[in-house]
Amino acid sequence: MSQQAEKNNHYLLSNWKPENAAFWENKGKPIARRNLIISVACLLLAFCVWMLFSAVAVNLNKVGFNFTTDQLFMLTALPSLSGAILRVPYSFMVPIFGGRYWTILSTVILIIPCVWLGIAVQNPATPYAVFITIALLCGFAGANFASSMGNISFFFPKAKQGSALGINGGLGNLGVSVMQMAAPVVIFLPMFTFLGVHGVPQEDGSTLYLANAAWIWAPLLLLATLAAFFGMNDIASSKATIASQLPVLKRLHLWLLSLLYLATFGSFIGFSAGFAMLSKTQFPDINILHLAFFGPLIGALARSAGGVISDKLGGVRVTLVNFVFMAVFSALLFLTLPGTGSGNFTAFYLVFMGLFLTAGLGSGSTFQMIAVIFRQITVYRVKLHGGTDEQAQKEAVTDTAAALGFISAIGAVGGFFIPKAFGTSLAMTGSPVGAMKVFLVFYIVCVFITWLVYGRRQKHVKS
Repeated sequence: MSQQAEKNNHYLLSNWKPENAAFWENKGKPIARRNLIISVACLLLAFCVWMLFSAVAVNLNKVGFNFTTDQLFMLTALPSLSGAILRVPYSFMVPIFGGRYWTILSTVILIIPCVWLGIAVQNPATPYAVFITIALLCGFAGANFASSMGNISFFFPKAKQGSALGINGGLGNLGVSVMQMAAPVVIFLPMFTFLGVHGVPQEDGSTLYLANAAWIWAPLLLLATLAAFFGMNDIASSKATIASQLPVLKRLHLWLLSLLYLATFGSFIGFSAGFAMLSKTQFPDINILHLAFFGPLIGALARSAGGVISDKLGGVRVTLVNFVFMAVFSALLFLTLPGTGSGNFTAFYLVFMGLFLTAGLGSGSTFQMIAVIFRQITVYRVKLHGGTDEQAQKEAVTDTAAALGFISAIGAVGGFFIPKAFGTSLAMTGSPVGAMKVFLVFYIVCVFITWLVYGRRQKHVKS
């Protein structure tokens, strides 16, 4: 962009200095807050689209399809797989195109899988391959998280990063719960009959309009796109090439923190995608769709709290304690399952809510660790090689944004692995116990990594 073009672009912030206290209080804070609010709205809707199949899959056979349990689990898992892969390029987009422009584009394209899914569910002859394609397209919504979190990290000073990222990620994650609350209601309302949607009569006398679960998000996505167009900003100092962001991949901390984030956010999004289907297989007499939303709701709110608490108590301390509780809840789950435990749905549900709570809390605390640790590492490295404080701070912001995006991509893999693990375990043994054993061991490993790598180094890596 030329200097004249930059001058004429009133959405571009050419002199953004959030670490300057006077600038932040007098000018920066309201601008950052406005961008955060719009970012949250766009990300929340993106999570609604990303997890669409967690609500749609359990109803497909009720409207005339005949898919197996493993096929349905696969549909809930695929958006997370494509979302994880797409988060890698998405994590580099904000420094290249600008946060405002990329938010607009990445939000409006989500209308495509919503409209297509609404059409596909109305025809029982729709091939399974079509649903596979739509599920993969829903992954674009999950990729938005990487660019959104990277973008917001540019707006806030270091001291506010944990809280800002926690709010953006936590309230964005709330989209899973919003979708799972809204879908079971709207699918029984004749909302889009004027567009030719015909309901399918059910055994209990109700009529199911499954297309509504997808189409309801299209007009909301359009409104969010307009809000981003008129209300968001680009930051000139955030501009960077892909080449300048790639060196972050060489750092060991990136891969260790990716593992921790996989265990927290990966669990949150994986359980969100697979919980309804898992509950249906273990407790078929329970109408889980009216209860499934509560877990993602707890996890999303806990994520926001995790960022705030970590800013006060330290991300390492919060993450370490959190992993201990995740391991405990995983072990307790064995006692609630049919076949290996009491087969008590209430106990199963409560323990799973504990897993959602800790997965959400840990998502916030690990992200706070990432932001703090990468800033410290980059500033130290730049100054060690004779760079100025200004150069160190600028490079630290770019590196942190790149790290946040890439690590979020690794974390999203859990959204594929967990539902697929449940489906595979059920297909092979008739029980999800095998999958849960793997998760339990993973959480225990994360306890040791957090303590050995970061817990004993808190004097050197304050977070």
